[in-house]
Amino acid sequence: MVDTPIDYSQYEEGRHVNYWTLDPALRAEVERTYPDAAFEWAESELSDLGAVTGHTIADNAEIIDREGHELRTYDKHGEIQNHVQYHPLQHENDQLVYDRGVTHDIFHAPPGRDDPLGFQHVLTQQTILSFADGGFVCPVSMTTGAAIVLEKYVDEDHPNADLLDEYFQGLTSRDYDDHIEGAMFLTEKQGGSDVGANETTAEPTDEEGIYELYGEKWFCSNIDAEGTLALARRPDAPEGTAGLSLFLVPHTKRDGSLNDQLYRRLKDKLGTIAVPTGEVEFRGAEAYLVGEPENGFKLMAEMMNFERLTNATGSVGGMGRCLLESKVQAATRDAFGETIQEYPLMRRDLVNMQTDYEAALAFTFEATRHYADYMANEQRLDEAPADRDDDAARAFKLMRLLVPIAKYKTARMAVDTASYACEVLGGNGYVNGFATERMLRDSQVLPIWEGTSNVLSLDVLRVLNREAAHEELFPLVEDSLDAADHPHLDHLAGTVADEFQSMQEAMISLATEDQDYAQHEAKQLADYIFDVVTAALLIERAQDAIDKHNDARKALVAEWFVETRFAEQDARGITDGEKLPDDHFAEIVRHGSLSPDQLADAAPADD
Repeated sequence: MVDTPIDYSQYEEGRHVNYWTLDPALRAEVERTYPDAAFEWAESELSDLGAVTGHTIADNAEIIDREGHELRTYDKHGEIQNHVQYHPLQHENDQLVYDRGVTHDIFHAPPGRDDPLGFQHVLTQQTILSFADGGFVCPVSMTTGAAIVLEKYVDEDHPNADLLDEYFQGLTSRDYDDHIEGAMFLTEKQGGSDVGANETTAEPTDEEGIYELYGEKWFCSNIDAEGTLALARRPDAPEGTAGLSLFLVPHTKRDGSLNDQLYRRLKDKLGTIAVPTGEVEFRGAEAYLVGEPENGFKLMAEMMNFERLTNATGSVGGMGRCLLESKVQAATRDAFGETIQEYPLMRRDLVNMQTDYEAALAFTFEATRHYADYMANEQRLDEAPADRDDDAARAFKLMRLLVPIAKYKTARMAVDTASYACEVLGGNGYVNGFATERMLRDSQVLPIWEGTSNVLSLDVLRVLNREAAHEELFPLVEDSLDAADHPHLDHLAGTVADEFQSMQEAMISLATEDQDYAQHEAKQLADYIFDVVTAALLIERAQDAIDKHNDARKALVAEWFVETRFAEQDARGITDGEKLPDDHFAEIVRHGSLSPDQLADAAPADD
């Protein structure tokens, strides 16, 4: 709890700060996702990462974005070398992160602990890092994702068990000198989101489990990763996703020579310059089968669940940075005799941004909590949900439903937040060298990475139909609303309960409609689920803050979220005389505390 509102006028911009200690909303949401003992250990680690990210990594990110990396496909003799000449500051950032165990501590016990941490830890770390550079976080995320697949689907009976274990150990090393990075080469020019249309082939060799790959991959982030996962089709395998197998493609072969592939060019991207993204042509590249043949799409989907969630936490981190830049600007920019944070319209805008940020935090870290539970309980993907214990089945259903919604919604919210942050900074916000310009460029890829909004919305329909995920979603919402005890929150919970009922009716309606109509409304349904679930979660968190800290600040956030999403207003609310953002700017935006007694004096706005 922050007794005194934060004075953002003491900062010149949104760096040279500790992103962890300066963000009470992030800290509170993260604490909810960790087991108590794990958070007690992790808090100092997260604070350390927040400090180094806010200083060194954030400074380096500005320079790397401006100067970039260079691909040198050929050497001076015209021979293929596939060499990415990284900016030297990228190596400094990499070492700062990997030596801190970002890809290690969820697989192996870190120093000072007997056991590894849950997946909420790496997702929190990636959120913090995204305050500095979402492009830099991309390889970190894919390295973790590749390690997830290798740990789960390579057992001692696998023909390449020892070989693949070496890659797993490299991907998860805490020593930068021994660490390697991973990647996921999924997209092909003719396929795009239609992965089943992929044409890359895998030809067997004389060695069991060793193949040669032929074909091209069109959008390859972290192009020179030492441990890349790629999908390809073996001879006589069926068409579509059912015929795809998963392979690990190394940068260099076992004999130390360069693998038989060509890095054709780097994409001239709008943003995320820190991660080199290019086109790769496999020319008989040595590749090692991962898991069972023709089961590659299911294995890649396991990695995709994690990548989509990291896209959401990356979106949240980017929103947090843009919000911080906006707060500092509003507290230090004078216009017409006052700082612009003193003007009611700017106050309302900043309250909207803060509320969106805390909404994205609540929903994303709720998804993170269930993903971490799923990973802790799930042993292998080939066990049907009905065969798992109740905790694992519940976590699986909630993870599968909440993750695509979190990815879809937070990505769009990140773009909107970055765009408005540019406006708050005025002309400077549109100029290279000011963080908001880069954050806007970087955020624009978030709705594209790991599935577009349409693909994700259709996945929501699929999960509801195939997994019956609503069976676990409904109790989640009901329990959150039942937590409301304070009269102010109880009133808000009643409004959300009415919307919850309407949302259920919408689900039933789509379940009985023809497929075309259901697809037409899929995005609307995903939006509705996000709004209802988020409102319930914010109410629950507000009651929790009152009970534990005697602080009603979060109740104001919950009220404004419900007001702006669900309230029935005459004349669009212009005539109701309500001005919560102006009255409670210090509490909401600057994290000041509010007595629950003061909250009781103010009835919700639609009374």
